[in-house]
Amino acid sequence: MATTKAKIGFVGLGHMGGNMAARFLAAGYTVYGESRDRDEADDLVHQGLVWRDTPREVAEAADVLITSVPNDDVLESVASGSDGILAGLTESKIWIDMSTVSPRASRQVAKRVQDQGAAMLDAPVSGSVPQVQTGTLTIMVGGDEQAYTKVEPILRELGTPTHIGENGQGLVLKLAINISLAVQMLAFAEGLVLAERSGIDPKLAVEVMTGSPIGSPMLKARADLVLDLPDEAWFDVSLMQKDVALALDTGRELHIPLPSAATADQLLTLASALGYEHRDLAALYEVLAHLTSDPQPT
Repeated sequence: MATTKAKIGFVGLGHMGGNMAARFLAAGYTVYGESRDRDEADDLVHQGLVWRDTPREVAEAADVLITSVPNDDVLESVASGSDGILAGLTESKIWIDMSTVSPRASRQVAKRVQDQGAAMLDAPVSGSVPQVQTGTLTIMVGGDEQAYTKVEPILRELGTPTHIGENGQGLVLKLAINISLAVQMLAFAEGLVLAERSGIDPKLAVEVMTGSPIGSPMLKARADLVLDLPDEAWFDVSLMQKDVALALDTGRELHIPLPSAATADQLLTLASALGYEHRDLAALYEVLAHLTSDPQPT
């Protein structure tokens, strides 16, 4: 599939999908798009995105369709019905779903796509808006290898893709990674609260901790966010909890205990209860600080 001629379609133009569409527009692709909120596409339309009113119309117009939606229910919604993606797919088209949804739901939709003679790949990503903007996402792809080979150059506009295996396996690996992201952030927050309560300057603690062997790329990238939580999240608590919950569900299906994921899930639940649902994952520091703000006498 010649990347210079491929027409790209996007269903879902939120933080991730919108920034992905912008990269393809900047690279000279013809890009069609649709989203539940028309207003969030205005800037993209000014950049050259061609608006379409339904997922079906995007699928009909594009050679390669990319979706970025929040959960299983929305995936089913954009796939089905007379205005859904499946109604617009033909045998020559490839659908790349870059959402993080359950492997089970993804496989079910992929089977319906395959029955129509088209191909669907699950291609969740590791990284957030900054990595989209710099084209440095890690992309894990599940599905037909021939379809993957055709769209690999397109995916390289967004980062580094790797074919993992059959449908759903890209998603399983993404969930495995996000367990570590949640647990790393929680452990970092625990350590920082411990240091601060002992009288150590928290800015100094963050600097030393992220410069030490525990300073993963994710922690280094979020270092400034921990002590100065931004209004606009890179990856919010609710989305992380959704992914951790999907990992726990997958673990139950495979009869695998995931104790650290279960602990992270509890703290993410607390974060939502305290009003941090739509704040960045770095908010776990403030959540733990809140828990320790009124020490009990001993």
